[in-house]
Parts: sequence; C-alpha cells; structure tokens
Amino acid sequence: MSSIFVALLAFVGFIVAYHTYGRFLADKLFGVDPNRKTPAVEVNDGVDYVPTKKEVLLGHHFTSIAGTGPIVGPAIAIIWGWVPALLWVVFGSIFIGAVHDLGALILSVRNRGSSIGDLSEKVVSRRVKRVFLYIILLALFIVLAVFALVIATIFSLYPESVLAVWLEIPIALWAGYMIYKRGASLWKVGLIAVVLMYATVILGAYVPIRLPDNLPLGMNSVVAWSLLLFLYAYIASVLPVHRLLQPRDYINGHELYIVMALLVIGILVAHPVMVAPGFNFQVPSPSEVGWGGWVHALITAGGVGIQGAPAFIPFLFITIACGAISGFHCMVSSGTTSKQLASEKDARLVGYGAMLLEGALATLVIIACGAAIGLKPGANGLPLGAAAFAEHYSSWASAGGLKATLGAFVDGSAQLIMALGIPRNIAVAIMGVMVASFAATTLDTATRIQRYVITEIGSDLGIASLQNRHAATLLAVGSAAILALQKGGTGGLTLWPLFGATNQLLGALTLLVLTVWLAKQQKAMRYTAVPMVFMLTMTAWALGANLVDFFARGQWHLFVIGAIVTVLEVWMVAESLVHLGAARRRLATEGIGAGG
Repeated sequence: MSSIFVALLAFVGFIVAYHTYGRFLADKLFGVDPNRKTPAVEVNDGVDYVPTKKEVLLGHHFTSIAGTGPIVGPAIAIIWGWVPALLWVVFGSIFIGAVHDLGALILSVRNRGSSIGDLSEKVVSRRVKRVFLYIILLALFIVLAVFALVIATIFSLYPESVLAVWLEIPIALWAGYMIYKRGASLWKVGLIAVVLMYATVILGAYVPIRLPDNLPLGMNSVVAWSLLLFLYAYIASVLPVHRLLQPRDYINGHELYIVMALLVIGILVAHPVMVAPGFNFQVPSPSEVGWGGWVHALITAGGVGIQGAPAFIPFLFITIACGAISGFHCMVSSGTTSKQLASEKDARLVGYGAMLLEGALATLVIIACGAAIGLKPGANGLPLGAAAFAEHYSSWASAGGLKATLGAFVDGSAQLIMALGIPRNIAVAIMGVMVASFAATTLDTATRIQRYVITEIGSDLGIASLQNRHAATLLAVGSAAILALQKGGTGGLTLWPLFGATNQLLGALTLLVLTVWLAKQQKAMRYTAVPMVFMLTMTAWALGANLVDFFARGQWHLFVIGAIVTVLEVWMVAESLVHLGAARRRLATEGIGAGG
C-alpha cells in the first residue's frame, strides 16, 4: 500500500477528531471556562507557576510528552505488522490518549496545579493518593535512569548530533532572556533561535564529537555522557521554568514541526510503498501445543509470529505507549503544564491537540520503519525493499534492541529527507539531533516532575527537607544516577522490563481517577470509563504475563517489584470502585443520573 494513503488517512482522522470530539470533550464534558482564573495567573511565582502563551506552552508540552516514546514504541511494535500498529496509534490517540491528557490537565488546573497523584486524595482517598504517588515515583525513577542511556546511545550512534544538542542550551537561554526580560517579539526570537539551531546541526554534520571509551576513573563514554546529562537535568529542574525548559522546548517543538514537514514532503516525493507486512502475528492453536500450552502462551505472551516476539495482545498496547496513551503524560499535564496554562480556553490545543500531534509523529515513524526503510540502497545500488525491513526485524531480539530501533527510524527518515536532495550526512544529523533533543526534554521534564512528587511525598510524611526543591532534585537525580551508572552505564535497563506495563498502568489509573471525578461532578462517565476498563485489562494482563516470565527466568528483583506494583494496582482500583459506587448511589438517591 502507498505510504501517502496511510499518512493521509491518519492525518485527516486527527484533524477531524480535534474539531469534533476534542471540542465536545473540552466544552461539554469538562466545561472549559475562559473566564476562570488558572493557577498560573493566581499564583504566578515566576519559578513554576508562569502564565505562558499557548504557542510556547504547546511546544513545551508537546516535546515533554513526546520524547523518544512515539519513536521507540511504534518502531518496535511494527514487528506485529503496520496495520495493527497504525490502528492503535490513530484510535488510541483520539479516544484514549487525548482524553486522558486533556482530563488530567483540566482536573489539575481546577485544583491549583496539583499533580494527579496528589489529586487522587481529594477525588478518592488519602490511601489511594499514597499508592499513586509511589507508582509514579517508581516510573519516573526508571525513566530518568534509562533516558540518560538513550541519549548517550544516540551520541554514540550519531556523533553528528552532539554539538547541536549541547549548543541548543545557550540558544534557549538567550531566547528565554529576550522574550521574558527584554519583551522581544516571540516569533522573531523563535525564528532566529531555530535558524541558529539548524546552523549548529549543519556544523555538527561536519564536526562529529566522539568520546573515547578509556576515560579516567575507568569511565566509558556512556557513563561520562550520563553524568553530564544528570548535571544538566539538575540545573534545568531548579531553574525557573521560563529560563531554560520553556524556550528549549519551544525551539524543539519547531524543530519537530520542520522535521515532520520534511518527512511528509519526502513521502510525497519518494512515495514509498509499505514493505513491512500488514499483519505478522500468530497465536499457536490448541492442537499445536495442547490446551495447557495454549493457555500458558496466552498468559505469558508465548504466541509468536516472528522469532521470539511476544503475543500481539496485550503487548501491542504496552509497547506503543506515547503515540496512543501514556501514563507519563498525566505527570506532564498535571505536573508542569497545568502550572503554566494562562487560560482554560488553551486547554484543548495543549491537552488534546498535542496528543494528536504525537499520534501524527508515531504515524510517520511507522511509515519510516515500514516503508521508507525500503528505499535504502543495496550493494548493487538498487532499493532493498522488503529485505531492508527484514534486516532490522528478523527477530524480536534484534528489533527490540535500542540501537536497532533507533537505527530503523533514523535510517528510514534519512531516506525520505534525502529524496529532497539533502546530503545523507546532514539528513542523518537532522534526525539524530531531533531524537536526542526529544530524549533530553523527557529527561529534564521528568526530573522536574520527580522533584514535585518527592516534595508531595515529603509533605505527606511531614519530612521538611524533602520539600526543599534543591534537596528533592538532588534525591531525584542522585537515585537515578546510582541505578543508571551500574554495569557500565546500562544499569537502567535492569528495571526497564517493568516500565511498559507500569507506565500504561498510570494511564489507566488516571482514567480511573477522572471517572470518579466526573461521577462526583454529575457528568457522563463513559468517555473515561470505557478507555479505563480497556487499559486496566491490558495492563493487568501484561503485568501477569511479565510476572510469570520473571518467575520462570529467576529474575527475582523484577518479580518482587512487579508483584508489589500489581498489589498496589488492585488496592487502588478496589478502593476507587468503592468510592465510585458510593457516588453513584448518592446521585441515585438524589434522583440524579451520573450519565455513564
């Protein structure tokens, strides 16, 4: 099938959804009120609470929620076929992910910018709040440890990206100073900043920077880059948000818009066909493995369609998180974005719209890995077509590796950009910088959110030292660094197998909190309840499959932590359902229907 048709179908769906379903959710379900003062306006402390123009906030929010998630997830999940991956991205974004993000943003804005974890006490109970906060703490702990490795890996694979990524920091500081201190024109400063950034990209293409692996104190390049990145994350987290994070993400947002435009134009020029299979999964039948083996295959994801790949259900919905729904987004919506929203009328653009933009990015990733990768020239100078796809996706082990995943996306995307006459080294530099920049926005935003979470836990436990932003940030960065720097800088991968299901569990639990809130507000619950049930089912299934696998492999640290997360999930769901039932009974007694 032509990739042009695939892109057109998805993009038209996103545009229609934004102007119909998104408008309905914002205006009717959540009752957006432009006259209501937001926390950013009421508090406006110049550090975390800063009223922000919607264009800047959209870029900040978009780049914060995106990171490398909508790249890595679809680039792996396409192993099951491009059709199920695309369907989950499109329908997941419209009906689950964007609802989740917008709802978390509105709920937080209505409660002085509190995090969704903290809000669960007000909506449900204090016990649920504590459970939620500790699950968030674990998820962010893993994110910080792993994304330092992701960026270090990108620097190793694509040294052309190093110079531009680091030089973007002084450019962002200059942009923030000019906009907030000098009152300069937003669009003029933004234009200059983007031009400067792309000048550094071109410079980096000709001046690649590599670190040796025999550094002092026994450090390799991954450890050295990780230490520098954690230092940057600390500084970015404690600085006022408009000094570095906002302008950097604003620049990154425009960088992504430009890259997405280049990819779309490249698709129109090269019009590659989908060389990836449409479907590539198979659950073994009972006659093949016996009923016992078949049940075990379903529970433990043993069914395969390609060597070693887990079963399509439930793991497609766990592998593609960002790009469909991601629990990390609730932390951004209620952790940083709600503190910067200048007016509730901007909520639909920032909350719902940014999620659809992420879905569009995930769609382009599917096309890059499933079609454009086939443009890669072979030894005889002819396109390799399906052979190029098979080269990256011959087995689950090869496709699931970080280097292979990033390589498939960057190689495929570079082919599309090269179709526009741009030299390969610059095309690779453009894509490498984009991936590294987005991973960096995840790292610094996650550090800031982890600081908020630690502060909330400190307040809940009455520990004054944890309520200091420097102490909380040091704890966030220090604990993640200890994990990340193990095993030559790859220590974060120790807990990474838990992240997929845990992250999606956060999304499901956020939808659960939103459902209880809507019931108490006498609003229709079905718009969050149906997605919540679906995601709880998929995450519980995946967690159970993982626990069986961890036990069989003797991975006791993963088994114990996973079991604890599962118990916390059951506890939180049970208590929330009790409160939901009580709310419905109260409304029924008063003669009011909850609408769901």
